[in-house]
Amino acid sequence: MLDAFAKVVSQADAKGEFLSSAQLDALQNMVKEGSKRLDTVNRITSNASTIVANAARALFEEQPQLIQPGGNAYTNRRMAACLRDMEIILRYVSYAMLAGDSSVLDDRCLNGLRETYQALGVPGGSVAAGVQKMKDAAVGIANDPSGITKGDCSALISELASYFDRAASAVA
Repeated sequence: MLDAFAKVVSQADAKGEFLSSAQLDALQNMVKEGSKRLDTVNRITSNASTIVANAARALFEEQPQLIQPGGNAYTNRRMAACLRDMEIILRYVSYAMLAGDSSVLDDRCLNGLRETYQALGVPGGSVAAGVQKMKDAAVGIANDPSGITKGDCSALISELASYFDRAASAVA
C-alpha cells in the first residue's frame, strides 16, 4: 500500500526524475486539506455501524428475497457474513480515503472479490447495491458541515464517492 506521497515519489524515482511542479502542488493541496480529510475519515469510522446497518436495512427492504428462505442473507450466519463483508468494504474505503489512494482498497479488499462471490453464489448486483447504499449514507454523514473544518469539501466528497463506486463496480 502506498499513500499519495509514496506513490508520487515512487513514480518519479522509477523515471529517474525530480517531482514536477504539478505533483508538488497536488501534494501541497493534500496537506492543506488534511484536516478535512481526517474529519471525513473520522466521521465514517465513528458512524460505521450505523452506515452498515442502515445500508443493509435499506437493501433488504428493496430486495426482501435476500432474507427469505433460500436467499443469500437468510439465516443468522449468512446475515452476519453479509454485514461483515459490508463493514470490511467500508473499512477499506476509509483507508483509501485516509491515504488519498485506492491501491489499499484494490489490493487488499477488491482483488478477486467478484470471483469469490461468484463461486459462493452471492449476487454481485445485490452487493453493489449495498455498497451504493453505504456510499449514500457515508457521503451524507461526511458532507454534514456541522462540527468540522470549514471550507469547500466537494473534491474530498467526490473522492470518497469514487472509492465506493470502485467497490460497487468491482463486485457487480
